[in-house]
Amino acid sequence: MTVTRHPYRTLLALAWLALALPAGAEGLLSVQSENDAWVGAGDGHYTNGVEISWAFEPAEAHWTRGLTDMIPGWSRDELKGAAYRVGQRIYTPDDIDVADLQEDDRPYAGVLQAGLSLHGEEPDGKWRQTRSLHLDLGVVGPASGGGWIQQHFHQHITGDNPQGWSHQLSNEPFLNLGYEHAWLARRPWRSREIEYGPNVGVSLGNLHTFASTGLSLRYGEGLDRSWGIPSVEPAQGERAYFRPGPGLGWHVFAAVEGRYMAHNLLLDGNTWRDSHSVDREPWVGDVQLGFAVNWDRFQLAYTVVWRTKEFSSQANKDRFGSFTLSMWM
Repeated sequence: MTVTRHPYRTLLALAWLALALPAGAEGLLSVQSENDAWVGAGDGHYTNGVEISWAFEPAEAHWTRGLTDMIPGWSRDELKGAAYRVGQRIYTPDDIDVADLQEDDRPYAGVLQAGLSLHGEEPDGKWRQTRSLHLDLGVVGPASGGGWIQQHFHQHITGDNPQGWSHQLSNEPFLNLGYEHAWLARRPWRSREIEYGPNVGVSLGNLHTFASTGLSLRYGEGLDRSWGIPSVEPAQGERAYFRPGPGLGWHVFAAVEGRYMAHNLLLDGNTWRDSHSVDREPWVGDVQLGFAVNWDRFQLAYTVVWRTKEFSSQANKDRFGSFTLSMWM
C-alpha cells in the first residue's frame, strides 16, 4: 500500500510521533484548524489546514539547547521554548466542481510537513525582544494526502466530490528555514494591559521564500500569562503560547503583515517538472483580528484573516478563519 493511496497512515504516524517524543514531559499541546468555512466562505484557495504542536521549555540537558549553541548569534541560555509541529494543508481553485484544468486559478495542492521551532526572549529596556527559528520539511503533492482527505470528506459529509485533483501538483519534497524577530512593549492602559510592537521575518526554501514585516497589538487581562498571537500560513511555528494559572485571562488582538514573495511553490508550480502554475503577485498583505481566552490549563483562540490577492488572475481577495485549542499536560 502506497502513501498516495492511503495517506491517512502517514498522517497518523506523524501525529503519533508528535505526541510520543515529549512523553512524560510537561508541555503545551495545541491543535490549530484553519478553514475558509470558519468565516462562512466556500471552498477555494487556502481551504483547510490542521496543525498539532507540542511546546515546552527545554531542560538543561535537552538536545535543543545543544543545537542552539551551534547556531551563530544564539546561546543555550537564551532558549526559552521549543516546539515540535506536524500539519497538513489543502489548496484548491475557487470552483472545485470543474474537472478540467482551470489555467487562470491556483493549482490543486496538498502539503504535509513536520517542523521544529526554537524561541528566544530577552528584555531590552522598554522593549521585550523575541526571536524564533523554524525548520520545516515535508512533501507537496499526492503523497501529502490533501486530495484524498478533501475528496473523502466531501463524499461522506457533504455528498459531493471535488473534481479537479487529477491536476494537482506532483510530489516534491521541500525544506524551509524561517526566522522571526519582534520588539514588544507592554504597559497598563485603562485598568488593563496593552502590548504592541513591530516584527520582521524571512523564510528561505523551495516551498516559500519571502521577507516580511508587520505590527501587532494585544489588549486584555493576564497578558503576562499569555504572549504572542496565533501564526497563520505561510508564517511558521506556534506563537500563541501561555502558562497555566488560576482565574480567567483574555485578550483581543490585531495584526498587519506585508510580505515580498520571491517564491511560492504552491503558485509557481513544481521545481523540476512541468505543472500547473499561475503568475504570482510579489506583494501580499494580511490583516488579522481575533481573541484568546485562557482558564487554568486551557486556552482557546480565534482569528479572522483577510489576505490580498496572491496571483494576478485571482478574482477576489481571500478570507479564512483559525481556531486554536491549547492544553497544558
